[in-house]
Amino acid sequence: MINNISEHNSIFNQYIAEIRDVTIQKDPIRFRRNLERMGEMFAYEISKKLEYKKVITQTPLGEAETMVLAEQPVISTILRAGLPLHTGILNVFDRAQNAFVSAYRRHHKDNTFDIAIEYLSSPSLTDKTLIVTDPMLATGASMVLSYKALVSKGIPKHTHIVAVIASRQGIEYIKTHMPHANYTIWVGAIDEELTAQSYIVPGLGDAGDLAYGEKL
Repeated sequence: MINNISEHNSIFNQYIAEIRDVTIQKDPIRFRRNLERMGEMFAYEISKKLEYKKVITQTPLGEAETMVLAEQPVISTILRAGLPLHTGILNVFDRAQNAFVSAYRRHHKDNTFDIAIEYLSSPSLTDKTLIVTDPMLATGASMVLSYKALVSKGIPKHTHIVAVIASRQGIEYIKTHMPHANYTIWVGAIDEELTAQSYIVPGLGDAGDLAYGEKL
C-alpha cells in the first residue's frame, strides 16, 4: 500500500513547497524544522493504523476510559539525512525504541556507485512495528539494503517506510526487491524522473547537505 500525503490538500503541502524552494533552502534551520514537522504529521497518520488497548485513568473527579497504543513502534532512520524526519516521528511516538543505519553511496572512477551499509544499531524487531525513515527515496536501493540489515535483528510484523519525496522508480524497486515483506509506503510527493546520477527531479537536491552542510 502507498499513501501519498500530498494527494489531499493540507498544510503538509506548504512544507513540501518550502523544502523544494532554492531560496528557503538557504536556511538550514528552517529546512530541518520542516522535515521534523513533516515527520510529526507522518507519525500522526501512521498512528491511525496501529493497535490500541483500553486503559482507565483516574482523574480528580472520577475515572476515564481511553484507547492508547497497545505497543510502541521501533523508529529507524538512515543516517545522516534522515535525522530531522526521525526526530519528528519520535516527537509523536516519544516512548519508542530507536534504530540507526549508516548507508552511503560508494562512488567509483567510472561515475557509477553502489550502496554500502557501514553501521547498524537496533533493538530486537521480532513481531514489532517498524518505521523506517529517509527523506529521499531515489533508486530505492538504500532503503532495501537498510531493511535487509535491520531484519537481521528480527522480522517485524509490519514495516512503515516513510519518505518525504520518492521517485516512481524507487517505489517500483521496493516492490520488486521486497516481495515477501509486510510493509506500507508513506510519501509526501512522488516525482517521475531520476538523473543519471540518481537524483530525483524536480526533487530538492541533497537533503543531507541541506540539513547539515556539504560533505567531502
